[in-house]
Amino acid sequence: MNDLYVKPLKSEKLQSGECYGQFLIDKLKPGQGITIGNQLRRVLLGELGGTAISAVRILGIRHEFATIPGVREDILEILLNIKGIIIKNNTTEVKFGRLKVQGPLVITADLIDLPSGLEIVNPNHYIATISTSINLELEFKIEYGTGYKLASQLFTDEDKNFLQIDSIFMPVQKVNFKIENIYDNNNSLSERLIFEIWTNGSIEPQDALKKACKITIDCFDSLLKTKSPKKIIKKTLNNRTLTIEPYTNIAIEELQLSVRSYNCLKKAKINTVGDLLQYSPDQLQELKNFGRKSADEVFSTLKNKLNIILKKNITNN
Repeated sequence: MNDLYVKPLKSEKLQSGECYGQFLIDKLKPGQGITIGNQLRRVLLGELGGTAISAVRILGIRHEFATIPGVREDILEILLNIKGIIIKNNTTEVKFGRLKVQGPLVITADLIDLPSGLEIVNPNHYIATISTSINLELEFKIEYGTGYKLASQLFTDEDKNFLQIDSIFMPVQKVNFKIENIYDNNNSLSERLIFEIWTNGSIEPQDALKKACKITIDCFDSLLKTKSPKKIIKKTLNNRTLTIEPYTNIAIEELQLSVRSYNCLKKAKINTVGDLLQYSPDQLQELKNFGRKSADEVFSTLKNKLNIILKKNITNN
């Protein structure tokens, strides 16, 4: 297959701060477009991490149903507005931002004092309006995560004064793709995949696509490196080394032996195939009431059911 590459077709920054990108992946074999498109779309929407405000502490406020005298919005409206603030982050550590203002004032996101490494994508985002000369102080807990996290009521001692917010960590808001069939001069069919990505502005669409490709590659690469979980047991019987597959925990009831052979094995406390393989053919014959006929039955059953072959070197007494 020809080497694949991503060709950017269009890149735009929308007035709201969101970003749009269109990309082309060409020269795909028939059927590969839907496979690659579905995989990248799932990763873009579900596995890319982002940053969001997860909790807010408002000085003097203990619950979300309160109101602040002199502020137009109630606490629930303020929390909903804060939820729309988009933050660009270059770390995965929990950080805190602060806002301390005096009214009258229209509060927007650009008034939040953030630690280094954090940047507000939509600085003009509206939070609240103060109509009097009161002081208002807020502290924001900023976290990195994936997907969507509901506000939790299980507060830690450290967070007991914070009001929890539903957090949207997903930086990619929407993904579309379409597949087009291409015929060359020899009437050979190939496909091309056209990808469209909308992000909240905290990441460029091209960077989001690169991260999705890397996550997919790392996933399959780990599968290739995974060792087989099968445990191989090697046992030497009569100078012959046998490789036995992991059947050792199978109960001897599964072998469906005759009543005589089964009872002899159970009386000898041989309960599993692993127990049975601890005995050489000569040792099996030494079991009480366990003769050559029973031994032959055991050998035949092991061979037919489990593909385990033991050398029948039982000597006649």
